[in-house]
Parts: sequence; C-alpha cells; structure tokens
Amino acid sequence: MQLKNETYNILKWVVMIALPALGTFYFALAKIWGLPYGTEIVGTISAVTVFLGALIGVSTQNYNNLEQQNASAPELDDMMENPFGDYDIEEGDENADS
Repeated sequence: MQLKNETYNILKWVVMIALPALGTFYFALAKIWGLPYGTEIVGTISAVTVFLGALIGVSTQNYNNLEQQNASAPELDDMMENPFGDYDIEEGDENADS
C-alpha cells in the first residue's frame, strides 16, 4: 500500500508532534486536577505512538528501497533506442547472464 505524500506528512506530524503533546498534556492535567487513569491513558498514547512510528518507519524504508531500485534501472526510452545495448547490471544480480 502506498500513501499519498499529504497523508504520509499528516501521519508523521501526528506521530511526532500531536500524540506526544497530547500525552504530556493529559498527564500534566491528570496530576493537577486529579483526572482518572493518568498513567494508563498516557501509556496507551505512548504505545500507539510507538506502533504508528514503527509502521511509518517501515513504510519509509520500503519507499526508499523502491526509489533506489527504480533509479538504478535502465530508462525505457534508452532501451527503446538501443534494445540490444550494454546496460549496467549490478554485481551479484542472479538474473545476469555470464
């Protein structure tokens, strides 16, 4: 699944800014005003933050790997102009003919 840039940026902001700020805010108010379940709520927010952060990190890594693979592949226009040309094939490529 690929996220649109706008969706990714919103999720990243939620994980990096909004959820930690919300957890800190509730924890402070719970101590000051005696609100219930301060530790439990903040622990839950923290767990959700770490989980979403891990998913975003994996998504970012997959996207970067895909971009790197696409950057190293020959361009279609180059292949059409010279279909039998010598294209660079990285070492260790199992599909390369010797």
